[in-house]
Amino acid sequence: MPTTREIIQAALEQNLIDEDRKPVRARLLPGLTREEVDEFGRSLPAPPSDDVRDLLEFCSGIEGTLEQIDFTGKTLSDGFGPDFLLPHGLPIAHDGCGNYWAVDLQPGSPNWGPIYFCCHDAPVMLLQAATIQQFVSEVFKMYTPPHKSLVDDIHEDRLFDVWRKNPGVITHAGALASPDPDIQGFAAGLDACFDLIDLRDAPIGMGFSWGRYGPQTEVRRFGSKRIFAYQRPEKTVLFSRQVGH
Repeated sequence: MPTTREIIQAALEQNLIDEDRKPVRARLLPGLTREEVDEFGRSLPAPPSDDVRDLLEFCSGIEGTLEQIDFTGKTLSDGFGPDFLLPHGLPIAHDGCGNYWAVDLQPGSPNWGPIYFCCHDAPVMLLQAATIQQFVSEVFKMYTPPHKSLVDDIHEDRLFDVWRKNPGVITHAGALASPDPDIQGFAAGLDACFDLIDLRDAPIGMGFSWGRYGPQTEVRRFGSKRIFAYQRPEKTVLFSRQVGH
């Protein structure tokens, strides 16, 4: 697979156009020095991989595609806040409407992935890409015919599909009965008003409604594992008991 740097270089050699056939002029932001990459790496839960180091020395971001792409997250961190979803989340892009793409960094792992689209309207979090290479590739697909991009699909359509259908939810009772020790163990530490969502092997576009019951919905994560739970209001729990569910 090509490196992230090679994906960007190949894309810039093409005549990028949007769906209205207007030229798109992507501009690379200056790369970091090796010393700056070292310093940046010390601020992360794990030093970046060779691919990411090469990317950061090549460019620190891209202008002219999404509203903003900043691979260091420095210009995006102030507006990014879902620590309860991504404790070590690094925002690397945003759409200009308060929604972010962020890397779910993990202690001990140098790889940058998966990457989630964290949206506030609708309040959902969706898997955007498995790797930084896939994310960058899908960004540039928006500007090359036939303009079929998972970034565009998720940003425009799939978030509302997940919000409406709420797929993949595991009830607390179902989680307690699960043969999966992680699902069962997580549920054992929660009360009956929590539903669980397992995103460990989720396909691109899958996610969950972190604000299902309003902005104060309590959301928990099972350590660093990509298993989440959110709390239903007490009246919903009581109604479920009354109707026998």
